[in-house]
Amino acid sequence: MRSADGAPAPIAEGIARLREELEVPDDFPSDVTAAAIAAAKAAPMPERDLREVPFVAIDPPGAQDVDQLLHLERDAEGFLVWYAIADLGSFVEPGGVIDAEAHRRGQTFYAPSGRTPLHPPELSEGAASLLEGQDRPALVWQHRLDAEGALTETTVERALVRNRRQLTYEQVQADLDAGNADPALQLLAEVGQLRQAQERARGGVSLNLPDQEVEATDGRWQLSFRSTLPVEGWNAQISLLTGIAAAKLMIEAKVGILRTLPPAEPDAERTLRETAELLGIDWPADMPYQDFVPTLDTSIHSHSAMMNACTLLFRGAGYQAFDGEVPEQPLHAAMATPYAHCTAPLRRLVDRYTLETCLALVNGQRPADWVLAAYPELPDTMRDSDRRAKAYERGIVDLVEALVLQHRVGDTFTAVVVDVDEAKPDATRFRGRIVVEADAVEATVTADRELPLGEQVQVRLTAVDLVAGTVDFELA
Repeated sequence: MRSADGAPAPIAEGIARLREELEVPDDFPSDVTAAAIAAAKAAPMPERDLREVPFVAIDPPGAQDVDQLLHLERDAEGFLVWYAIADLGSFVEPGGVIDAEAHRRGQTFYAPSGRTPLHPPELSEGAASLLEGQDRPALVWQHRLDAEGALTETTVERALVRNRRQLTYEQVQADLDAGNADPALQLLAEVGQLRQAQERARGGVSLNLPDQEVEATDGRWQLSFRSTLPVEGWNAQISLLTGIAAAKLMIEAKVGILRTLPPAEPDAERTLRETAELLGIDWPADMPYQDFVPTLDTSIHSHSAMMNACTLLFRGAGYQAFDGEVPEQPLHAAMATPYAHCTAPLRRLVDRYTLETCLALVNGQRPADWVLAAYPELPDTMRDSDRRAKAYERGIVDLVEALVLQHRVGDTFTAVVVDVDEAKPDATRFRGRIVVEADAVEATVTADRELPLGEQVQVRLTAVDLVAGTVDFELA
């Protein structure tokens, strides 16, 4: 979501309601801002100087809160991946006012009319952000991979770095497609695909769903679907690699905090296979789930419904902190490996604690007392902020859907049924979810007959509520 303007008047009340209901913070208290300004001026620079490493950033256009820089090079028979992460630990005093406010927020909240950052802009978009052409303190990871992309060695240290160029995904993809990308970015494509193969081999999978985006031009807000570019998946694999390496360090030391996801229910894959059969999609009996998902093409209606069903396979993501005994279920089931959040400390509270833990462990030390003291409360803090952030973003998209459809009550639309609710035997009304591709709207639909999953249908818009952010469709 992006917009330089404030929210349009018709949905401003709805956004204000969401902010109040979900306790989305307002501006930072004056003492927090003052502390951030002071920290920006006084932060110590690391002795280790890695400014000769030609780091670049790859972010959405206009990003100011730059968490990560990367550089890749060949190393003997394999690869060396450099990954620099913004060092909030150099700016945030444990137990100080910035720290306390970050715990209250948990993470950054995003809206088209502006984000509500985890840290004051003086840090998150200034002194701590890895902005182009600036010298910055960072936590620099070095990952050594073999020729197949498997992780063989990892380390992390504090160092001074410089972002040589701030690139967009579109720029990098265009250069890669044209064959004139920088050698390090060509390696990103190579390593990214090797890591995707590693993911599939261990039973993990990434769902490549189109993004539903809010766009604003000259005060006009609208929705669009945007398919992710291949380079976004390759770039994400470097972040996932770092999270996997962090989890490995913490599990070996029996202290840390993991991002966990329980395994799918025993009958979940059987249900998915039944859905594929219903949709007429071939899923060979000997093909595992992680190999089946990449065969789906969301531009095909039945495949779009199938991908929606795949999102329901895993439920219950959370965090587990531990000290002395590794959790009984340490895996992130969708990745089929232990994993930790550590690559977005400007935007997510838990990452700062993971980074400080890993930095201590590679130096043969226990995590600092202030890190350990935060462990018991961190999972609940992050779970609550995740819930609120997701509800806020979904609520705003719902409001924009109502905004773009407000004058079209009674109109008929072409839609695809992507999900159906299980109906009772004596049901006379049926419910499901549809995607109206032309307007990039996802909504609920009701019908007096069973809805045809994965098929194109005609639906009629019956009601719009600009404050609640609801749109009602019925099968035409």
